[in-house]
Amino acid sequence: MCQTNIKSAKIEQVPLNKGKDGEEKVEIVWRNVFLIGYIHVAGIYGLYLSLAGHIYLKTFIFQVLLTYLTTFGVTLGTHRLWAHKCYKASLPLRVLLMVIQTAACQNSIHEWCRDHRVHHKFTETNADPHNAKRGFFFAHVGWLLCKKHDDVKTKGKTVYMADLESDPVVMFQKKYFVPLTTVACFLIPWFVPVIFWGEDVLRSWHVSMMRYIIILNVTWCVNSVAHIWGDKPYDKNINPVENKFVAVMTSGEGWHNYHHTFPWDYKAAELPSYGANMSAVLIDLFAKIGWAYELKTVPEKMIQARVARTGDGSHSKYGISDTIGEKKEQENMEVFHSWGWDDKDMNKEEREVAVILKQGKGDE
Repeated sequence: MCQTNIKSAKIEQVPLNKGKDGEEKVEIVWRNVFLIGYIHVAGIYGLYLSLAGHIYLKTFIFQVLLTYLTTFGVTLGTHRLWAHKCYKASLPLRVLLMVIQTAACQNSIHEWCRDHRVHHKFTETNADPHNAKRGFFFAHVGWLLCKKHDDVKTKGKTVYMADLESDPVVMFQKKYFVPLTTVACFLIPWFVPVIFWGEDVLRSWHVSMMRYIIILNVTWCVNSVAHIWGDKPYDKNINPVENKFVAVMTSGEGWHNYHHTFPWDYKAAELPSYGANMSAVLIDLFAKIGWAYELKTVPEKMIQARVARTGDGSHSKYGISDTIGEKKEQENMEVFHSWGWDDKDMNKEEREVAVILKQGKGDE
């Protein structure tokens, strides 16, 4: 499957679909409006039951632990492993991540990665599924409540997906996603408290919905909050920002200006220590036992050069330097939009100087 060779300077914001009166035409998907509306009402009621002490403490702890666990299926799995190819994983790790990602119920790995790769290659244009230039609500949840812009569908067909389609774990989950996620995300979390410690059936359901809306909204904050409020120490010319609140809530996915600048770094951040990046901690732990390998990261000199060239001056260590190419005219510079490692449009210099840790071959 071929990819288009797109430079950021060439991507233009084109008018949205227009109706006969010239107004923006948005086609609402009422089924999604009902479903997402219902789970939020049910989840908020579940939060009330939890805060008011109307459930067993064990039920609340169980759902909180599930919330935290399934988050890693998204951060370690769909995001850093499959969407960006920041590292490679052995078969046992891929199966494990697939299972807990299924329990998060955020679409199949295949669909999630396709949308995310399109988001990175065509960020903040009409081809971006959750284009933040259309406002906070649209970037957060509105994009799921209406039909996709035609550009999302057209450009989505140009994004490379053969690597995922050759992964039997990904394709198994895609084929059986509906029954698998029904069991993993809904039935098991609902009935475990009922069967093992006698929780009320309806109360258990609503607290389970509380868990689900937390998982969804935490993930959605990366698309909305982390594209609007924060600093841009690495690239001031893009919307994504560094947002510590989102980083804490998502175990390391809120350092978003860095991530869009270097989408292939397994840490998804430049941090002197792990800090709010438990996802990177886990990848390193899996690397120690040989389940994760070929971890890609960015050398310090490359970060320093990029900060000097395109940063907004907020970087606490490097700031702005006039000695590393910052005098170049931005419009004359070649800026690449890639979805990550192995993207055809990945900057060749980055590939050549990237640091690759744990290069031993794993169990494919």
